[in-house]
Amino acid sequence: MTTRRTIAPEELDTLNLADPRLHAESDLSAVWRHLREHEPVHWNPATGTAPGFWVVTRHADVTSVYRDNTAFTSEGGNVLETLLAGGDSAAGRMLAITDGARHRELRRILLHAFSPRALEPIVESVRNTVTRLLRDAIEKGSCDFAADVASGIPLGAICDLLGVPDGDRAHVLSLTSSALGSHDADSTAADAWIAKSEILLYFAGLARDRREGGHADVIALLAGSKVDGLPLDDDEIMLNCYSLILGGDETARLSMIGAALALLDHPEQWEALRRGDAGIDTAVEEMLRWTTPALHSGRTATADTEIGGRRIRAGDIVTIWNASANRDERVFDAPESLLLDRVPNKHITFAYGPHFCLGAYLARAEIGAVLAGLRDLVAEMEQTGPAKPVYSNFLSGLSSLPLALKGA
Repeated sequence: MTTRRTIAPEELDTLNLADPRLHAESDLSAVWRHLREHEPVHWNPATGTAPGFWVVTRHADVTSVYRDNTAFTSEGGNVLETLLAGGDSAAGRMLAITDGARHRELRRILLHAFSPRALEPIVESVRNTVTRLLRDAIEKGSCDFAADVASGIPLGAICDLLGVPDGDRAHVLSLTSSALGSHDADSTAADAWIAKSEILLYFAGLARDRREGGHADVIALLAGSKVDGLPLDDDEIMLNCYSLILGGDETARLSMIGAALALLDHPEQWEALRRGDAGIDTAVEEMLRWTTPALHSGRTATADTEIGGRRIRAGDIVTIWNASANRDERVFDAPESLLLDRVPNKHITFAYGPHFCLGAYLARAEIGAVLAGLRDLVAEMEQTGPAKPVYSNFLSGLSSLPLALKGA
């Protein structure tokens, strides 16, 4: 009940990999496979006012770019949207688009809040939330798994970490959905810009409140911290909260929705999970590989260099495609098969190197809670309507997945 047009490698010269509609409505597996084999570092030409960019598709090349934040900086932007627009004004202030010593110091501060010990109460709350949402869906008999189950899990966790009041959370979710991707094929860049601006303004207000003390959340942690001997200003706090809410909500949520669809599409793996033949931990890693909610990451070359034998010039935009690297035949046996007991599983869904995802532990716990909840509470799942894709060149997944659930 989810149909996507398969794109043949022969169509490569007509494709613009920055087009959100292409990723939402097409299956690019054959294109990625062709590029990995024949042109692992591919040039996507300029279109209109947008510059061209390099497309890196092999796992080894992708990880080498992730690892080297000297030759390939994130400070010109780390996604196509900002890179093609000429850069990101938050560079050097937001963790995700900061490199070098300042990046290491900001990351060190935030790691305190994302350690397994610090996250224990959050993870316990996630498990309780998953149980409650699944039981509600089973009682009703049908649900939109995206809206009724998955949307309430990672957002609640990251909002707990940031101290976002309960009454504001639905509004924050709607803004995050518009900021990086859209449920609507006709959504414009202006819509995304407005959503981002509203998120920033919202967190600017919370940052000012946290200056007054008496709070024990990530915003208060940032407000009380120093980098290079100087306290973070309100803009820096606001920008890093923006980054955390988008990274902490969207990607984990899309993996959960994609995991439910994957179990429907692969009933033998669903049965393996229910029987205990596949453990939750390995199933989580395979779902992260399979869904790859962040399609790509982006960098700017700081000097003339090479990737995979191709000459890269200083200032060139370099995009590294997790969606391709996670299906690389050189790294994964039977990469086009969902195998919940896959070991080893060297996926790069959380990136690699200095910018490895800060919230990886929390995301794994959230996806694990959903898989365990489906295993323990659900006897049967049936898709009852068409799934709807997210329209984005960065995010991959579904904005709607209608299901009928029968309790175990």
